[in-house]
Amino acid sequence: MAVSGRRARRIWAVLATSAALGLTITQAQAAPGGDDPFGVRVLDERAHLHEQQGGLSFSAEDEPGEEEPGDGGEENEHIAARAEEYAQARTAPGGIVAPGAFGAAYGEMLNLPSTKGGWRNDTRLPYDADDPRYRDINSNSSGGAGQVTGRVTGMAADNRGYVYAGSANGGVFRSRTGGGHWTNISDELPALSTGDLQLDPRGRLWYATGEANTSATAFLGTGVYVLKDPRHGKFSRRDRVGGDELESTSINALRFAGDKVWAATTRGVWSHSTKTFKGAWKLEFAPNPDYLPGGPKDDDEDAAYKNIANDIAIDPKDPSKVVLAIGWRSGDTYNGFYTKGRNGWERLTDLGELPTNAEDVGNVSFARSADGSRYYAIDQSPQQMATNPDSGLAGIYVSKSGSPTGKWTRIADYKQLRDSGSALTGDGYQPGIQAWYNQFLTVDPKNPDHVYAGLEEVFETKDGGKTWTVPGPYWNFGFDCWSIDPAKQSGDCPQTTHPDQHAVAIGSYYGKPYVLVGNDGGVYRRPVDGNANADGHATDWTSLNDGSMDALQYYSVGVGTDPAKRGIAITGGLQDNGQSMLRPGDRVMGSNFGGDGGDTLTDPDNGCNIAEEYVYLSVSVTQNCAVNDGSWIDDQSKATSYSVAPPDNETAEARFIAPLSADIKDKNTWVAGGRHIWINTKGYGIRSGSEWFKAFDLGEGRTATAVASSGGKVYAAWCGPCNNQGFARGIAVGNADGTGWHELNLPAESTVPNRYLSGLAVDPANSDHVLLAVNGFSRKWTEGPGAGVGHLFETKDGGATWTDVSGNLPDVPANSVVLLKNGTIALGTDLGVLVRTPKSSGWKVAGTNLPTTAVLQLKTGPDGRLYAATHGRGIWSIDVRRLR
Repeated sequence: MAVSGRRARRIWAVLATSAALGLTITQAQAAPGGDDPFGVRVLDERAHLHEQQGGLSFSAEDEPGEEEPGDGGEENEHIAARAEEYAQARTAPGGIVAPGAFGAAYGEMLNLPSTKGGWRNDTRLPYDADDPRYRDINSNSSGGAGQVTGRVTGMAADNRGYVYAGSANGGVFRSRTGGGHWTNISDELPALSTGDLQLDPRGRLWYATGEANTSATAFLGTGVYVLKDPRHGKFSRRDRVGGDELESTSINALRFAGDKVWAATTRGVWSHSTKTFKGAWKLEFAPNPDYLPGGPKDDDEDAAYKNIANDIAIDPKDPSKVVLAIGWRSGDTYNGFYTKGRNGWERLTDLGELPTNAEDVGNVSFARSADGSRYYAIDQSPQQMATNPDSGLAGIYVSKSGSPTGKWTRIADYKQLRDSGSALTGDGYQPGIQAWYNQFLTVDPKNPDHVYAGLEEVFETKDGGKTWTVPGPYWNFGFDCWSIDPAKQSGDCPQTTHPDQHAVAIGSYYGKPYVLVGNDGGVYRRPVDGNANADGHATDWTSLNDGSMDALQYYSVGVGTDPAKRGIAITGGLQDNGQSMLRPGDRVMGSNFGGDGGDTLTDPDNGCNIAEEYVYLSVSVTQNCAVNDGSWIDDQSKATSYSVAPPDNETAEARFIAPLSADIKDKNTWVAGGRHIWINTKGYGIRSGSEWFKAFDLGEGRTATAVASSGGKVYAAWCGPCNNQGFARGIAVGNADGTGWHELNLPAESTVPNRYLSGLAVDPANSDHVLLAVNGFSRKWTEGPGAGVGHLFETKDGGATWTDVSGNLPDVPANSVVLLKNGTIALGTDLGVLVRTPKSSGWKVAGTNLPTTAVLQLKTGPDGRLYAATHGRGIWSIDVRRLR
């Protein structure tokens, strides 16, 4: 991810030119870019390379609207936008969801009957980010991450080769062989988002749900579960600890002390006995209890950010001595370290070099050595994040007394880490720029001075912080070993890990200890005392993402007949893992676009005609699946993908994942939604962003959330403002030629709730017949004006009137709606897919064996199957004829 990547040409465009012209690109120039913790959108498009001798020049100013490099805040803004917008859709208009919401919805789902038919997991196979078939200027290929899967946010391992990985929204996976050959062990739970995984001293596996990062409400959980026999068993709902106290929150860390387990959550610090799992969790400390659910300020716009706890440190010599790391990443007066004194919880004011003032305490991770002689900490600084364009890291610290009360000494700052072999050396993007989002810390059990620290990259010290190396650099782009030519690349650069580190564990197998890291690309392993080259980059990483951990986080799916007429080509946009490409006969998926993959359009008659959104409507198009034979290395005119972003992309007036759709009756008429509604009538033959036509202006502060069209009639749902302060929504209707546009009258509560409008489906036989999916929870669980009830609404008169047709739908966020040819309605929700046939009076769960994770998009394929893009468990499909 990098400085100006949102609208920047990816690094290959520059490096390829430099290779062809005999130029050298420094690492400082090759700073990564975009919300693409692993995308290659790195150098700004205004970067100019000139070959003076040959009179040649390369200027990316051919593509308008680019920013100058150096805006270090953009990377943070992109991750924050992704998390915030995901949360907004589920919490508007109140900003907070009461405990019990997901549990109640899951119970309602269990009471529904199921249709016939089973889902097929289409993407449960290896996904190679370095696939040489797609080595294009818009792909990640040769970056060095190898096989990848979705984000892993929790890790645990024992000394018998058992490894447990918790994915962001796909549940817990187990390996019996030190990693790989994974089996999911949590599919019976109502929430599959991971906050933390811990093995307690008795060997029990504790699973804290609700993703562990300070986005507050990005992936909500349903509490903590304990598996007594993790080597053989699977989690069930009966394994939950306590009641619903920790529902609808995120749990950042679990820590054990004596017969007590502590939980650091986005709603304060809680504790529970480890002797019994019955009884309620006890709230130990919340700095601002008035903002908790049920409090007098729980409807405040900032309620979700007022009680965030990041980690807990416990004195190994005195389990009653506990230090809490409390604080919102962007800063608040309550941020700081707290311990229990005579008058209750008190803020610590002197910890040596570890900052204690609110401005310098943000996201914090602790780690203790096995012998109790050392405590380590990473601290992200809100002040640095706000003022330093290069990094938000306060530092890495050690308490050589072994006590969390210190005194603490700083053993690394971002400059020291940068100069230790980091790939992040450019202005505006250096180690710790995302310290609020990605952190881990662990100590070698056999050496208290041997520490692994995770930020964007993996860092290591073997002498207590005097010196550092980077065994897992961000990527290989920019290093001397790298070449854009696959023939020259082979064997030169060692495999690295995917960027953005979140979890770590140390285990062993047959007496051989190893370290495992979890990041935005899955799980990687190397020996604890591994090998490295002269630059300090490890030469012994192994990707454990063999396809059996199907944790891919799709935003979208596209399906079309393969040009060779041998079957179906399936593609989709992924969080931080670009665009996957699966063609008939493939045993490994490839990545033909890099960065974040947003919405997708695929020609049903030719699955290699693809339009792929990066973020903010930054759309690229290919007409050959972006397969490249390498000839473009010397001639960029032969590149196989083209940037065709509509102008809203220039000013970020679109959602992070903005809506993109094709007209039901004309696959070459596209609708894209930002502040404006844009129309393209050239289909996959479009070659420039200037070829979009602006059909309608939704208005300042408004942005499209869903678009659909049939026969040239266009519907566009919007929000604005989209955050919970003054949240508003609406629908505009008009024609693709720009005529007849008007706003529909949608009074809150009485017709359509004042919540996020997430999906539209137009009846092909009647463009006045439209279905509308509504996100969030009903007013029973959310605060805010007009929250209303219902998740599916119908109009038969072009939007003049709407009817709530939710019926017995569970009260769960709805994301996507499809009207099948036989009149059956399919609805994608945060807990799977539901269907209702024309002859049915109620809803059914669609088929069997689909995990209860978020389904963000549904589409039908030319093969008569319904495809579901899940944000945590890959792409699945089912024969629509079985949905009855």
